Amino acid sequence: MALPEIKNFNIRVYGLVINDRNEVLLTDEYLLNRKMTKFPGGGLHFGEGPAACILREAMEEFGQEVEIIDHFYTTHFFQRALFYNDHQLISIYYRIRFKGSIQFRISDRPFDFPGMVNGSQSFRWARIASMKEDDLSFPVDRYVLKLLKERQKHEQDAEPDHKSGDIS
Repeated sequence: MALPEIKNFNIRVYGLVINDRNEVLLTDEYLLNRKMTKFPGGGLHFGEGPAACILREAMEEFGQEVEIIDHFYTTHFFQRALFYNDHQLISIYYRIRFKGSIQFRISDRPFDFPGMVNGSQSFRWARIASMKEDDLSFPVDRYVLKLLKERQKHEQDAEPDHKSGDIS
């Protein structure tokens, strides 16, 4: 069966929050009658720029402000949207941090909400080094996980061997 022709773009913007333990913030959601684990964020509105989108999405999802550290990644390959066959997905990822301390509940287990009701959401930290591709629901998020792991390895490799400060 041939897939429908691409007629639209679906632009999504996500925030990567990484704590000092090299854990990334994940959201577990029940939407469209489906369980999904992804990075926090959502859809770009018409007339809105990507940076404004992630700031709005942060207020909607976390109930608190964030600031953008930098742009991390924009999809560089073709990805058909999972839920709309005639849409091409473009995903934009920013590294972000909270302004002030975290003001919302973070769980220690996946899908920590009362029931599988559309719109249910919970948050949790996941150690980047321990994560597997299958921990995330969507192909572009899985690719971003690979980039996060590569960046973490590169940063670890760049650290000096001597931790004490002695140069000998």
